Amino acid sequence: MGSKNKLRRFKENETFANVVQPSREEVMNDSLKLKGNWRKKFFKNENPLVLELGCGKGEYSVNLSKAYPEVNFLGIDIKGARFWRGAKTALEEDLNNVGFLRTQIELVDELFEENEVDEIWITFPDPQIKYKRTKHRLTNSEFLDKYRKILKPGGFVHLKTDSEFMHGYTLGLLHGLGEKIEYAHHDVYGSDGAPAAVTNIQTYYEQQYLEVGKKITYIRFKFR
Repeated sequence: MGSKNKLRRFKENETFANVVQPSREEVMNDSLKLKGNWRKKFFKNENPLVLELGCGKGEYSVNLSKAYPEVNFLGIDIKGARFWRGAKTALEEDLNNVGFLRTQIELVDELFEENEVDEIWITFPDPQIKYKRTKHRLTNSEFLDKYRKILKPGGFVHLKTDSEFMHGYTLGLLHGLGEKIEYAHHDVYGSDGAPAAVTNIQTYYEQQYLEVGKKITYIRFKFR
């Protein structure tokens, strides 16, 4: 994507009512007025709040919002030029239960109050395979602690990925921590009883993976 196109998308994001772009200082100073009030002040309702971390172009958040109109979905990514597409589609299709937040995912526990979030989706994250990149894996122990803090008791975390490494790493970590794994399969499309939200919604790249026979893995878990 050319720099001019990126700048145009950044500017357009600033005009979108469904996009929030706080500064890091605003987040760390605890001055974001939406914290603890995402339902009331952003979505204007009291419906459940679900996050998608690393939402990319926003395809999953948008399609989840269509499938579950009684739920609020918030896609989070630092790359605003990517989720521009999802935000624009949501506005064009008058989808009022989906929004986008431009920020670093490591700040997630500063953006939401304790127990404010009902569920978290992590869809096709970078597996960060090299050992020195462990701290960037979205299911490492530090990130899990952040999710535990903002999730309601019993709230689910969903991990959908094409990476067998990420799948195995996360399963091993969860087993070691004694967390409650509700569902896990290394080939979600080849398993019985897979959740509809997993198999009925596919991103552009996921469709490409499936066309070449690549397996898609899925884990659903909750904290003790």
